Amino acid sequence: MNATPGGRGTQASAPAAAAGEQRCGLIAIVGRPNVGKSTLLNALVGQKISITSRKVQTTRHRITGIRTVPDGAGGGVQYVFVDTPGFQTRHTAALNRTLNKAVLGALSDVDLVLYVVEAGTFSLTDAKVLALLKPDIPVFLVANKLDRVRRRAELAPWLQAMQERFAFAEFIPMSARRPGDVQRLLELCARYLPVQPWWYDADELTDRNERFLAGEIVREKLFRLTGDELPYTSAVVVDAFTEEKSREHGRMVRIAATIIVERAGHKAMVIGKDGERLRQLGTQARKELEQLFNCKVYLRLWVDVRSGWADDEARVRGFGYS
Repeated sequence: MNATPGGRGTQASAPAAAAGEQRCGLIAIVGRPNVGKSTLLNALVGQKISITSRKVQTTRHRITGIRTVPDGAGGGVQYVFVDTPGFQTRHTAALNRTLNKAVLGALSDVDLVLYVVEAGTFSLTDAKVLALLKPDIPVFLVANKLDRVRRRAELAPWLQAMQERFAFAEFIPMSARRPGDVQRLLELCARYLPVQPWWYDADELTDRNERFLAGEIVREKLFRLTGDELPYTSAVVVDAFTEEKSREHGRMVRIAATIIVERAGHKAMVIGKDGERLRQLGTQARKELEQLFNCKVYLRLWVDVRSGWADDEARVRGFGYS
């Protein structure tokens, strides 16, 4: 074994796909909160399908991203990535228990696991996630945020120490923001996927519908505008999602959504003085949704207080977490 970038571990990969041969497989992306899993998923898919922010537990759902790379001869590789919530060890509320179930569920019946950590670091939470991984499934150590490492010379002994913790199939120091690094990761993943027909059409990017994506984009803007002021337990529920034809725009979507907070003070914080923050949030979300859906979007937002929802199993399920 070695610990060089892209170095091979103990598990042998399959040969490169032959022309006209189709490969397809399920790849789980796991790690503790805020190691860049959603940013990595978006980069691997080539389009934003998972929201990002600096707030812990931004991702709350199992989100499937699809990248298909044809070879021009009827074959090629279809990558089916599963982004998971960061595994939560500090809190035991119903929401967090549900999120952890999503992580464990994603690790069953996959062909490959991308175990994401920050390059040069390894915390107790990282160790707890690593303990969930099965030795019979190939696991890549994805040392993300390499661009933040100041002294690259210190990375080699860290990689050697990580090599001793687990029999990783590949060691990949990288930055999810560098296209070259992402392309190298895709090429390595392809060698570990089984030869079988593609599961999705070549132009599909995710198994999530537009209604789901609308709620996620609103939640992202909520977290980005409020920062650390608002607890991560705040949620967004899409109450209505309708579409109609438009002479001017071709297609028009109307969305009504409610932002759920736990306290009256949080409601005032989200609305802002004279409603300015809520308007700003709605404008940012609407513009991104128009770009994502390629149509005209009308977005109406409300804010509602529902205390204790994150520790209520029934409410957690009612808000779409399962």
